[in-house]
Amino acid sequence: GERIPLMDIARRQGISEKYLEGIVSSLAKSGLVESVRGKGGGYVLSREPSRYPLLEIIESVEGSVAPVACLEEDAPDCERKETCRTYPMWKNLYRVIEEYLGGTTLEDLARGRLPDLEDPGPVPGAED
Repeated sequence: GERIPLMDIARRQGISEKYLEGIVSSLAKSGLVESVRGKGGGYVLSREPSRYPLLEIIESVEGSVAPVACLEEDAPDCERKETCRTYPMWKNLYRVIEEYLGGTTLEDLARGRLPDLEDPGPVPGAED
């Protein structure tokens, strides 16, 4: 793949190079990008864009996408889980997030081929 200098990426995305350094550092630590130093250096993807689920990219930079702490991978077992009225909602939301981001690749994003979730229609009881 083509090596792209950090400065070029930052300018193209309209973000500071310092901010981008933090993101790219996380991606490099996760093995998602490789850094090439020196003349002609820059960053390059470690594999084909079609082999990068967005979930992996987001989690490498931001951490868990769990909407609540009790659903995170290393969370201690919650004593209220069995009686919590909102737990099933959060669990279902988390599943939708993981399925959507896990089933969408960097290539899909780059080509504008994002999966469309079915429109469930109006929410009962919601005002227009």
